[in-house]
Amino acid sequence: MGPVGVVLVSHSATVAAAVAQLALGLAGGEGPPLVLPAGGTPDGGLGTSSELITAAAKAVDRGAGVALLVDLGSAVLTVKALLAEGDELPGDSRLVDAPFVEGAVAAVVTASAGGDLDAVEAAASEAYSYRKA
Repeated sequence: MGPVGVVLVSHSATVAAAVAQLALGLAGGEGPPLVLPAGGTPDGGLGTSSELITAAAKAVDRGAGVALLVDLGSAVLTVKALLAEGDELPGDSRLVDAPFVEGAVAAVVTASAGGDLDAVEAAASEAYSYRKA
């Protein structure tokens, strides 16, 4: 079984790709977890795409689960609908309630250290408490 996979669902392909790159860069070390962006629509527009999300989740799934982090409201609804369908996403996929950037970094760092899906979710969710001032 490989690391927990992480999918970053944003309304913007550029934002999702940039956050994925940042998270991988900060995770460092050997064998970073699989993280893929699923941003925008298939034609390059703003929005969310169940097809892009499903493809990314299947691509990062290595048997340890998939954490899905989202940016805005309709991304939440899209992921919740996919989870409710039950057969579109890998079996142990989970919507993670976390801030998008800080949560993504925490999730990827934790997954790269060998954390299981519960640990990845906890680390990402804990990012809500990060103080900046």
